[in-house]
Amino acid sequence: MHTRWVAVAAMMLTVAVAGCSETTSPQQRSAGTGALVGAAGGALVGQAIGGNTRSTVAGAAGGALLGAVVGTATAPRGQQYCRYRDYNTGRIYEAPCDDRYYN
Repeated sequence: MHTRWVAVAAMMLTVAVAGCSETTSPQQRSAGTGALVGAAGGALVGQAIGGNTRSTVAGAAGGALLGAVVGTATAPRGQQYCRYRDYNTGRIYEAPCDDRYYN
């Protein structure tokens, strides 16, 4: 019965903290959310398998790492910027990448 309350509290905390994210890039936002969800899931799995604090903490750490990696990898990519050189003046500037960059 105690494990069920810990699971409910972990999920509520994960949802509450994930809503407070104020990072700028989609990758950072997804990595943070993935880490929180992964930590909660890993803590639950660690508790279910080991039944002690050490396994719960190890599961939370592993879940946070895996969640951050998966969250970053699955995040939508924002607008990419490339560096260009103006051939007339030699000035270097940044602008959104054109189709040649992606092909």
